[in-house]
Amino acid sequence: MNNKFDILWSNCLNVIKDNIPDPAFNTWFAPIVPLNYEANVLTIQVPSQFFYEYLEDKYLDIIQQTLYREIGEGTILNYRILVETESNTAVEMRGESKSFAGTDKYTNKKISAKVPSPFDRVETSEFDSQINKKYKFNNFFEGESNRLTRTAAEAVANNPAKTAFNPLFIHGNSGVGKTHLCHALGSKVQELYPDKKVLYLSAHLFKVQYTDARRFNTINDFINFYQSIDVLIIDDIQELSGLEKTQNTFFHIFNHLHQNNKQLVMTSDCAPMDMQGVEERLLTRFRWGLATKLERPDKELRKKILQNKILSDGLSIPDDVVDYIADMVTENVRDLEGIVVSLMAHSIINNREIDMSLARRVVEQSIKFEQKRITVQKIKDTVSDFYSIKKDLIQSSSRKREIVQARQVTMFFIKKHTELSLSQIGIQVGNRSHATVLHACNTVKNYYDFDKTFRSDLEEIEKILYT
Repeated sequence: MNNKFDILWSNCLNVIKDNIPDPAFNTWFAPIVPLNYEANVLTIQVPSQFFYEYLEDKYLDIIQQTLYREIGEGTILNYRILVETESNTAVEMRGESKSFAGTDKYTNKKISAKVPSPFDRVETSEFDSQINKKYKFNNFFEGESNRLTRTAAEAVANNPAKTAFNPLFIHGNSGVGKTHLCHALGSKVQELYPDKKVLYLSAHLFKVQYTDARRFNTINDFINFYQSIDVLIIDDIQELSGLEKTQNTFFHIFNHLHQNNKQLVMTSDCAPMDMQGVEERLLTRFRWGLATKLERPDKELRKKILQNKILSDGLSIPDDVVDYIADMVTENVRDLEGIVVSLMAHSIINNREIDMSLARRVVEQSIKFEQKRITVQKIKDTVSDFYSIKKDLIQSSSRKREIVQARQVTMFFIKKHTELSLSQIGIQVGNRSHATVLHACNTVKNYYDFDKTFRSDLEEIEKILYT
């Protein structure tokens, strides 16, 4: 029969596994061994000092929130660190503790905190901006793919609300640096203008807070809080898609801030013109300032990012390995940094040098995993390119046979490769009803079963989606 601490830690691992990529889970959590639980202290064993430091640096928030959820608030994590000596001794380290405010992303329950309520009127010196200080302009490397966007962000940071870039709307694929740039901008504003209230948050948190405000009848407090911000930075604004009441409230907040010379910065996975389920009056305002795209990094920039990550982590990686990684990992910055971390972990745990053999193994595993992530935008782009049809025609009400077919195929692949509901898919493809989406998916399945040419087309599109 399992000990109590085995069961508790297993429950925690189930939550963590659902919220981080498989390679990260297998590298950093699978090797952990639970040892004891007593007096509200859970003791776990980790392979090395580096392992402990990395967990505390990168995963402290998710670990602590999971412990609070599964075991109880105030649970303390104690690390037993193996030390490589002749006697195989171990040392113990007590994990850090943080206060949390807001809503638990796993349970949507309130998390207690030792900080003021988000809607309390607080002095600027006490205001929590949610800016991550480790992201700066000086560690956001410049290349052809990001020069315009980086320059615009720096201009906004130096003179918030006093440039033509208000709002500043940054769009691009996941992992190209949108969030880094937002934090760098906010951090620079705080450095130059310490009296200004700067706030960074995700659109997901904004809509959760709005839902809570409606539930507890505090909408006025919610609006007043956001109207008091000097620089409002909202990440992944596309997540407000289809939320009419939330968009209406944000519309009034946007107007107030803009009219009172406050700076707005937003990011999205697509340009305003390609956003679906967002009111036209909001899309018009998103285009008032500068809408700029962060492209995928080119090889020169990828190598620069890799070399900096290697230097900052104190690693030694041969030039041919760096060149190989830069050639193979092309999608985004996050993938590049993740490969370096995985190489470092494998090198330490297996006590071996980083060479081309290890690099190939790690890169192949990572790329195979990343290829499974297919976005709505990628599906739209791929289907429209395959059928040589403009994306706006797929969104239109045209009943031409070739356009209807492309539209139905788009809906089919969104349903297959994402977790969106039928209604949400309809919003993404020209505001169709859920019944229309269901009919489209059934039609595609029927054609697939009986039409060899159509089946071949779908298989070709599928291959392109995975490249």
